[in-house]
Amino acid sequence: MAPWIVLATIAGYFALLFVISWAASRGSDTNTALTGGRQAPWFIVAIAMIGAPISGVTFISVPGYVLGSQFSYMQMVLGFAVGYFVIAYLLMPLFFKRNLVSIYGYLDERFGPVTHKTGAVFFFISKILGAAVRFLVVCVTLQMLVFEPLHIPFIFNVIATIALIFLYTLHGGVKTVIWTDTLKSLCLILSVVLCIYFIASALGHGFWGTCKAIAADDSSRMFFFDNPKEGTYFWKQFVAGIFMVIAMTGLDQDLMQRTLASKNVAESKKGLIVSGITQIFVVGLFLVLGTLLVLYSKHAGIAMPEKNDALFGTVVQHETMPVVMLILFVLGLIAAGYSAAGSALTALTTSFMVDIMGKHAAAGADEAKLARTRRIIHIAMAVAMGIIIYVFFLLNNDSAIKLVYALASYTYGPILGLFAYGMMTKWAVRDKWVPLVCVAAPVLSLVAQWWLKAQFGYEMSFELLLLNAALTMLGLLLLKRTTA
Repeated sequence: MAPWIVLATIAGYFALLFVISWAASRGSDTNTALTGGRQAPWFIVAIAMIGAPISGVTFISVPGYVLGSQFSYMQMVLGFAVGYFVIAYLLMPLFFKRNLVSIYGYLDERFGPVTHKTGAVFFFISKILGAAVRFLVVCVTLQMLVFEPLHIPFIFNVIATIALIFLYTLHGGVKTVIWTDTLKSLCLILSVVLCIYFIASALGHGFWGTCKAIAADDSSRMFFFDNPKEGTYFWKQFVAGIFMVIAMTGLDQDLMQRTLASKNVAESKKGLIVSGITQIFVVGLFLVLGTLLVLYSKHAGIAMPEKNDALFGTVVQHETMPVVMLILFVLGLIAAGYSAAGSALTALTTSFMVDIMGKHAAAGADEAKLARTRRIIHIAMAVAMGIIIYVFFLLNNDSAIKLVYALASYTYGPILGLFAYGMMTKWAVRDKWVPLVCVAAPVLSLVAQWWLKAQFGYEMSFELLLLNAALTMLGLLLLKRTTA
């Protein structure tokens, strides 16, 4: 019975998704696909940006996060909110002033074509691997819930899901991403709120009783000021949150393509700030849900899963839970997973077309030729993502997945360093040598990480991003030209 319930939920969600995609893509041309037509209302961008950073991994992992690290993640989320103000008031004016289709076009204007392509390639590698791994989690979950009980091989799971993502993002581009992300945000919030309600009801708590039970449980501790050496120490998490969101949102074409679709810089600022503040409450809901899942597991005698990430899925599939909980879980999972993959696919197409190939909707450009080029690139990106997902599934190796996430953390360091140097100085650089600096910085960061661990037992975590960016800036200083 469960596989058909899951399939019906997926079918219903995609029916709504295709209606939104069709409505958003009417009258679209290549410019609309790449920029959204610069007409998106700020409040729609704000709603879209609430759910934009949330992937299927986040949806599954954050509730389980409370088992090992309590509510400490909220310390980083507070840093995220500050980071959104930095993006709104420093980066957005920069991007809008230059009327950029891709944010990496700034690197071309500031340094030259080689630096431009270097930044784009670092983004491209990080995004396609990171998006594939994140979506792999969704595919594996759906394989367990649907395809395996129906004896359908994993390869057909991947082909079907990638095909659906490809179809609904093909014509609408960024405009479709904004409206489908709006649907995603609403589905995520609805799913989490209703899950909290049903679990609290099953525990027999009213509103105040639920609040007291959460506050009394050890898993709900939020602030950690006692030990600076620990990874959960407040100031380490808070500062890391600021720089992580600047690098991985403000300097990420995937997430910035929504705000670049705003009517003007003032509209984009409002959307970013509202979404940054609202995310505090949304993540708070996920953490509250995590504590309630822990409380219900104890109440119903459900054994804690070996992996923290499995907590949410384990509880919703338990025989004591109503079917509606499984439906809400699947709804939230596919809303987070499919939307994130669709957004990444659109951003990869835009970045490859504009940054790497140098083709965009300039005045006098052949619209038919540009549209054909975009379709071909979009197909290639979808196929590449599908292949990577399947390869990682075959490897079935946690270390391989960790390697991809480690690679992503390294690739954002040089991007952060390039933009920081460009904005903080007026000096030009020897453009052709920039790729060497951007490769050397992560390598030196890796060596520093190994040396500190071997010599002092110090484990670098989020500060690795700052070291990577600082080394990139130092390398650019060595490449400084005396004339701009």
